[in-house]
Amino acid sequence: QVQLVESGGGTVHPGGSLRLSCAASGSGFSFWGMGYYRQAPGKQRELVAFITSGGSTNYAESAKGRFTISRDNAKNPVYLQMDSLKPQDTAVYYCKTVVRPLGIGRYDDYWGQGSQVTVSS
Repeated sequence: QVQLVESGGGTVHPGGSLRLSCAASGSGFSFWGMGYYRQAPGKQRELVAFITSGGSTNYAESAKGRFTISRDNAKNPVYLQMDSLKPQDTAVYYCKTVVRPLGIGRYDDYWGQGSQVTVSS
């Protein structure tokens, strides 16, 4: 079982910044990648940013140039630095990690509890 711990949500004014963090722990797994998805009321959950153990990154178009995902090591913790926040960024942000059990040819997803990000004037 993989455990995810998220932190860093909050409320900021437009143009402000927040930094989210997500750390995964567990044994018997190979960590392939980790990232953030967000879900606003009435909307489907969408990818915000993702980083693989090899350092490759992927961003939503709305996040490019404003958000930066990074990691302290090949696994975790992962940080999402969010700058120039806009009201439309308001959502619950969920961390997700993709892991592969050692010796088994499949991948499993684990989700964090979510962090509320509110951007309001």
